[in-house]
Amino acid sequence: MRILFAGLGVMGAPMASHLLKAGFEVVGYNRSPAKAESWAQASGAACSADFEALVETADVLILCVGRDEDVRDLVTRALPRLKVGALIIDHTTTSARLAQELAVLSREKGLHFADAPVSGGQAGAESGQLSIMVGSEAAQFERIVELTKPYTKSIIRIGEAGAGQMAKMANQIAIAGAVQGVAEALHFTKSAGLAPDLVFQAISAGAAGSWQMSNRWASMAEDKYDFGFAVDWMRKDLGIALDEARLNGAHLAVAALVDQFYSEVQAMGGARWDTSALHARLEARRSK
Repeated sequence: MRILFAGLGVMGAPMASHLLKAGFEVVGYNRSPAKAESWAQASGAACSADFEALVETADVLILCVGRDEDVRDLVTRALPRLKVGALIIDHTTTSARLAQELAVLSREKGLHFADAPVSGGQAGAESGQLSIMVGSEAAQFERIVELTKPYTKSIIRIGEAGAGQMAKMANQIAIAGAVQGVAEALHFTKSAGLAPDLVFQAISAGAAGSWQMSNRWASMAEDKYDFGFAVDWMRKDLGIALDEARLNGAHLAVAALVDQFYSEVQAMGGARWDTSALHARLEARRSK
């Protein structure tokens, strides 16, 4: 089985490397050839800038790129060239409508498409501890499980095409509120003149505790915001969720407000800071 892994950024590169270590035959592709070459050199694998040629020999195409338009472009180019029965697994966070559209187009070509967005960030990709939410044909799920096992902590099939992306929207909505809550708690702690480390010890083991608190409280307290998932990408994801909410009638007041706060972080020059930079916005307001 030959896997073509397209998208060798901070997430895709370690994921592709985990596949190699597990014994899969993997060839890499990236729209910026330098990234593919860097990954290939570090991993001892093959890469090429000729996507069409790579697709023709692939049994599985795995994508981990940036936006809807990137996924649509690569899948559209791949569909006429993939072998009948080939599987496309898309780890990109996209709209559910795109996933549904590509699943239909793939089925018409005798192919299989699965939207399989991930959660866990760069650290999860590097440690092989990602959570995956899948929208796919039921008959393809075990195949997806086996292929993604080298970098997966948990994997759940949510439903048919688009369901994985809907679940990822719920994931990002929950994260937005959690990060804002931790940022405000720390901001209050500092404003009250309390020691952040003592407050953390007092509250993190109780009902207020969360992954965000355990992993970001200390770095936020030191005004460090270089720990993975960028504000630009979070705004992209929240935009997708808010668009979907307008269609299904969901009320996302907190997510919409936090999205606005992230726009202020971008205006501060924090577009590439990680999502915990909501605290930087609060501290900037306190110092005025």
